[in-house]
Amino acid sequence: MARVYNFSAGPAVLPEEVLKEAADEMLDYKGTGMSVMEMSHRSAAYDAIIKEAEQDLRDLMDIPDNYKVLFLQGGASQQFAMIPMNLMKNGVADYIVTGQWAKKAYAEACKYGKAVKIASSEDKTFSYIPDCSDLPIDEDADYVYICENNTIYGTKYRELPNTKGKTLVADVSSCFLSEPVDVSRYGVIYGGVQKNIGPAGVVIVIIREDLIPEEVDKSVPTMLQYKVHADAQSLYNTPPAYGIYICGKVFKWLKKMGGLSEMKKRNEEKARILYDFLDSSSLFKGTVRKEDRSLMNVPFVTGDKELDAKFVAEAKAAGFENLKGHRTVGGMRASIYNAMPKEGVEKLVAFMKKFEEENGGKK
Repeated sequence: MARVYNFSAGPAVLPEEVLKEAADEMLDYKGTGMSVMEMSHRSAAYDAIIKEAEQDLRDLMDIPDNYKVLFLQGGASQQFAMIPMNLMKNGVADYIVTGQWAKKAYAEACKYGKAVKIASSEDKTFSYIPDCSDLPIDEDADYVYICENNTIYGTKYRELPNTKGKTLVADVSSCFLSEPVDVSRYGVIYGGVQKNIGPAGVVIVIIREDLIPEEVDKSVPTMLQYKVHADAQSLYNTPPAYGIYICGKVFKWLKKMGGLSEMKKRNEEKARILYDFLDSSSLFKGTVRKEDRSLMNVPFVTGDKELDAKFVAEAKAAGFENLKGHRTVGGMRASIYNAMPKEGVEKLVAFMKKFEEENGGKK
């Protein structure tokens, strides 16, 4: 069977050449006579894999030396607790709530201290990013938290918030490695890899060293302490070894493609094809304020639930998978991550045009 165009929000499309390379190495990784899946995480072969992956990520993002890179488990959702457990030294943190995941992170932080919701776009179903130029930042805030790209709602911060000198913590799960980023502007930048980097099961945390506490409250489990993982170079316990190996291959693929500046260019081009069509369509329309649109996740609707369902079903039959929108937004959503080829977006738009011609009168 031919490969489909997979527009899933995650787990999501991976570069075909990475999958083929992994397939070639499945039974014998570089003469070891075994798969990486079977390999001890304490072996010399695996040590080289994880160290090389970290170095390639540092190269891609130009990560300063005073930041630790941690390959962890538990997904981005576990970080919702780990961040306040490790960083809430004054017991106060400010949260900007622009979607489901920021909302969940805020709710989790409330368990560990005083979490303050200083801005939100919930009033308009998270369809925009609030003005973050002059927020009521708490004097005692240990950090200001954002979800930079909102997978479900298709919004993205174009400008980082003015944190008034406070540490910025950002969940970048769905825009990780999609464009260049100045890591030094963040205290913590983290994300689950299953959207833009690798298979589900790995979360990457990039944290400034001075933020890693020497000691935390004795109630914090050992496995949820950044220091434990930083000191052990992500090998305190068995890491998600195979997932990290695939991430490493994606890092090499990104380098080969020209790095993050090139990916930004490609992603802007792909997104423009889809947004330009949505802006000119008489049937489909985007759900996000134009200036806050994500390059990665594009939600759209027809305005008719039955027509939306018909579109999703016909698109699936035509080889376009996972276009159904999240239940909180409805309609459709196309996730067009790094590994989605431009051709996939062009073919989707051609299909949408055809659907519009056949169903335009029903709007």
